[in-house]
Amino acid sequence: MGIGHYIKEIGRGKDGARALSRNQAADLLGQILDQNVSDLEVGAFCLAMRIKGETPEEMAGFLDAVHARLNVLPQLNPQPTVVIPCYNGARKLPALAPLLALLLCQQGVRVCMHGTSTENSRTTSFEVFEALGHKALMHTDQATGGLNLVATEVLSPALKKLLDVRRVVNLRNPAHSLVKLMNPCQGPALIVSSYTHPEYAVSMAQTFQLTQASAFLLRGTEGEPVADARRTPQMDFFHGGSTQIVQAAQAGTLQRIPDLPEPNAADTAAYIQEVLNQKREVPLPIALQVQHILLALKSL
Repeated sequence: MGIGHYIKEIGRGKDGARALSRNQAADLLGQILDQNVSDLEVGAFCLAMRIKGETPEEMAGFLDAVHARLNVLPQLNPQPTVVIPCYNGARKLPALAPLLALLLCQQGVRVCMHGTSTENSRTTSFEVFEALGHKALMHTDQATGGLNLVATEVLSPALKKLLDVRRVVNLRNPAHSLVKLMNPCQGPALIVSSYTHPEYAVSMAQTFQLTQASAFLLRGTEGEPVADARRTPQMDFFHGGSTQIVQAAQAGTLQRIPDLPEPNAADTAAYIQEVLNQKREVPLPIALQVQHILLALKSL
């Protein structure tokens, strides 16, 4: 079939491009994930969408295509799984998404953290977990009822390949948003997601509403979906197509700056272990995030 007719619609520039329907978007990305198109077509798709931008209907269609092809984690119990996508990593601040995940696991919550490295210069959450002694799953059938670390290539090698296009053209493409919106688990799930720029907060919120996903959304700490340990961000909860602000952003000047580790894997892991062993306090913004997630799980 090819996707040339779709590229003709989305590739007419910022003002001339036309949006695809949800079904068209699902068909387009489905062909890419099935690797039925050429590398040239994939590059054209990525650049056209980067210029045009994605509509909520297109993102919903892209998600339909992804969800139809994922190697999902099996459902082991009726309780929802908390899904934490980690793709940005840390550069100036420590990667504390592993702390969020492990605090939830301490409360008996099943967690799926998925991700892959997209930039070589950052410390990833998976590197922090490795320093803590936790290993990623090699196959989704190894999933447990507690912590599950899953590389993107285990869930979908084709999606990983699409993410890696960024290393060639140095520009994001729809896959970088999709991985922050998708649910790689059978059964109910609560997606804990984040945005880096305000425009993505709007588009991600619209997609969560359109797809009626259960999700948390906050401004990420260097792009990771964990509350900034220094200042509490606004947190929004999406469920059944509705939205609720469950945490207002902290205003005013900071009274004190928390003592945080260097953003390398070893120091971050040591810090997290001290918090888990109650030798350090949980940073208040992260403690609040845990509380809101636990409350949200009760409503699912």
